Amino acid sequence: MLIKREKPFADGYNSIVEQKGQHAEMLMDFGILKMQKNHTMTNNDDKERAYLLIKGRVTFEWEGKRVEAYRSSCFDENPWVLHLPAEADVTVTCLSQEAELAVQKKDNCKRFQSKLFTQEECRSEQFGAGTMNETSTRTVRTVFDAANAPESNMVMGEVINHPGKWSSYPPHDHPQPEVYHFRFFPDKGFGYSGQGDEVVLVRNNDTVTILPFLTHPQVAAPGYAMYYIWMIPHLEKARFGPDSRNWLEEHNWVMDHKAKIWPDR
Repeated sequence: MLIKREKPFADGYNSIVEQKGQHAEMLMDFGILKMQKNHTMTNNDDKERAYLLIKGRVTFEWEGKRVEAYRSSCFDENPWVLHLPAEADVTVTCLSQEAELAVQKKDNCKRFQSKLFTQEECRSEQFGAGTMNETSTRTVRTVFDAANAPESNMVMGEVINHPGKWSSYPPHDHPQPEVYHFRFFPDKGFGYSGQGDEVVLVRNNDTVTILPFLTHPQVAAPGYAMYYIWMIPHLEKARFGPDSRNWLEEHNWVMDHKAKIWPDR
């Protein structure tokens, strides 16, 4: 489902998906926290939380720690993400003229160690390189999943969909729902988001919700880089990790480095 964003985000927390409200089928909360200089947000929510810095300079304060984080471009730099268990105190202060953070939350009664994922710790990989005549080369950043956050009930990462190319391709699905939140460079750009047999046009600040077992390939218009945050809730009997994507078998052949594609074929 497409969630259009027609106006800029307001200062403060902008709720987009709610575990017990709008789009509850996504089984988690998601929203954008927009901050102006010297604005401070303090929180000790009863849910597990992750704060991903999209842009700006902020300080994160938690458990007696204080770290300054800066990100000038979500397209060119890895993210900073503070990941907290339920009821942990956190304070975020904006030091730049403006800052934006993505906030993911989900119920989780497990207590785990809070962690600040620095830009150096993010797993960044080139998917699709060397195949399909480079038409699906993209950058996939995984902040945390079942592999490196075993006590978490959530997964969070980013994709840089290169201009005119595809991502989440070949089409794949998984038993968990998923949320994509989009940004473009330049910001007047657009792309298309597939969900099974349906396709929607996405623009800057739009969000899509993806139901379980729906394939969801994405494509960016030529000239425009497409960035999206991807967020997944773990299921009790289906946790999401590096090998959880079920590629659509009929299209798997394109991932073979030796596969010939027209006009060479």
